[in-house]
Amino acid sequence: MNSGSTKRKTIDTMLKLALAVFVFTIPVWLSSPTYLQILIMLFLFAYLTTTWNLVGGFAGVLPLGHSAYVGIGAYTSTVLFISLGVSPWIGMWAGALIAAVVGVFIGIPTLKLRGAYFALSTMAFGEGIRVLVENTMQLGPFTINGPRGISVPLLPGNNLLAYQFTSKVPYYYIILLMLCVVIFITWWFSRTRPGYYLAAGGEEPEAAQALGVNVARYKVLAMGISCFLTALGGTFLAQLTLYFYPKQILGLDFSFELAFIALIGGRGTIAGPVVGALLLRPVSELTRIYLSSTLPGLHLVIFGLVLILVMLFQPRGLVEPLERAYNWFLDRISGERKEVKS
Repeated sequence: MNSGSTKRKTIDTMLKLALAVFVFTIPVWLSSPTYLQILIMLFLFAYLTTTWNLVGGFAGVLPLGHSAYVGIGAYTSTVLFISLGVSPWIGMWAGALIAAVVGVFIGIPTLKLRGAYFALSTMAFGEGIRVLVENTMQLGPFTINGPRGISVPLLPGNNLLAYQFTSKVPYYYIILLMLCVVIFITWWFSRTRPGYYLAAGGEEPEAAQALGVNVARYKVLAMGISCFLTALGGTFLAQLTLYFYPKQILGLDFSFELAFIALIGGRGTIAGPVVGALLLRPVSELTRIYLSSTLPGLHLVIFGLVLILVMLFQPRGLVEPLERAYNWFLDRISGERKEVKS
């Protein structure tokens, strides 16, 4: 390794460490609950889109019903907390297991479908769950409240066991840690044998099957992992907002937003969902704050227009030109030049 490559690697490491320090120290100098809430939602959508990307990116399919698994996580942990007094820290794992089982159950028949057929089947499933919850007031001993939604009982002061805090700072660090963990899981999974098989089955399913790869099995595995992790995010959302209802947490617009963020950022990549969330979630938050009463759903229209432009001019997502720009910057400041053959 020459001195230029060593310097380039050192600068790359230092920049990434500086970014990590910056992100982890934001609550130290940013005290505004409003801005912290925006950052928390940004990280939450980066987390949820990364979990979506496990199946929607690497498996080469387009699930459009992932809000169902967010809702399963939120409803399970909340009804267990209200009805049985189970801590949301425990209920979140119950919700994740239920979501994984449902995801596998739905994935076994639907993941054999191709293209629009799979997307439509997941949309139908997501809408079916929403309609079912909206028309259910009581499920055995558990109160669902139908279209009125559920309010999480607010306990006084900070209550770690109840997953409730008076400040936004604990929520910030919880979701940031969750995001770091799911990015690591995605990175690790993409470098394992199942990950390679999954990517091969997503890009060239016929060729992978001809080589003896059971494509359907690895797609179902990815679906189960994705749904499990997505449900954990649903519990976090429930504890952050303390109130949710079916149209909000189970609606198709939620699922569409996750897909838009991944497609625009770069599906099938590690950084793509995070880049998409960083660029698009502020648009969603600003339109919600200033235009939700007059133009509801405007952010999805904007996302759709951006998606058309990205698919026309940068079909691999915005992460690709950003990576090129970053590598160019590293080359310039490290003094490394690539040799050009004459």
